[in-house]
Amino acid sequence: MSKTKPLEPLQVGVMFWTGGSLGVNATPDEIAGTVSSFGVSCGQLGFHGEAVLDTPPYSTMWQVALEKHQVQVVTAFAGFSGESYASIPGCTDTVGFVPPTTRREREQRMREISDFAKILGIPGLAAHIGCLPQDHKDPEYREVCSLIQRLCDHCANNEQTFALETGQEPAEELLAFIKDVNRPNLGVNFDPANMILYGSGEPIHALEKLQDHIISVHCKDGTWPESDGEWGHETPLGEGDVGFERYIATLKRIGFTGPLIIEREIVGQEQQEDIRRAISLLNTLRV
Repeated sequence: MSKTKPLEPLQVGVMFWTGGSLGVNATPDEIAGTVSSFGVSCGQLGFHGEAVLDTPPYSTMWQVALEKHQVQVVTAFAGFSGESYASIPGCTDTVGFVPPTTRREREQRMREISDFAKILGIPGLAAHIGCLPQDHKDPEYREVCSLIQRLCDHCANNEQTFALETGQEPAEELLAFIKDVNRPNLGVNFDPANMILYGSGEPIHALEKLQDHIISVHCKDGTWPESDGEWGHETPLGEGDVGFERYIATLKRIGFTGPLIIEREIVGQEQQEDIRRAISLLNTLRV
C-alpha cells in the first residue's frame, strides 16, 4: 500500500467485509472495487469468522486488489465463528473474548488476523471484547485482562494498535478495563450507535469520557431500546438518535482527525444506497 495518499483529517471511509453475514461472496478484487465505487479511498476491513488467513495466495489477492483500487485499510476488524447478536443474552453468551469455551481459539484467531494485517500494511486491529463481568475481582475478568494484554503485546510486535469496540459496557467501565490492561497500544474504536443500541450510555457523553483513548471511529446511527433488555434499532445515518452534527462537532473539538468510517449492518442494494447518502452527509458535516 505504499502508493496510497496520506489521509485527510476526518476523511470519509466505509467498513467492508471479507464475506460472512455482513459481507458478500465475492473476490477481493470485486469487494475492493465496490468500495472504490463509492468514491472513497479508505476503510476498515472486517474478517468474518470463516475467512481463510493461512494461505499466501489469499493475502496476495488482497494486496493486489487494494493496490489496484487504491483503497487504504486503516483497521482490521475481527469477527468470530459462533457469535450471535440476535439478542442481548445471546450476545452475552457468545460475543468476543468473555465466553470461556471459545477464548483460547479466539485469541489464536486474533494473532492470525494481526499477522495477516501486517502483510497488508494495516496499522490497527479492532474487535468486540464481549460483555465483561462487572466484578473486577471475578477470575473471568482477570482472565480477559490477561488475554488482551497478550494480544496487545502481539500487535505491538507487529507495530499495530488494538481497539475495543464500544457498546457493550458504559464508558466508565471501559475506561476501568483499559486502565487494568495497561498497554500503550490499547484504545477504543468508538461507535456512537452501539452506545444507543445496547442502551449503555448517551454517545456524546461517552465520546467525551473516552476521548484520550480513541483510535478510530464508526459512523452508524440507531434508536434507543424501547425497554430494558432489548436492542435498539439501527437506522440510516442521520435518521436515528446519535445526532451527527453534534457528533462530528465533538470529534473536531476533542482533536480527533482520523477517518470517519461508515458502518451499515445490512447487505444488498439498500445498504449501498444508505452508504452513499451517509457519505454525502458526512462530507457536508466534516468541513
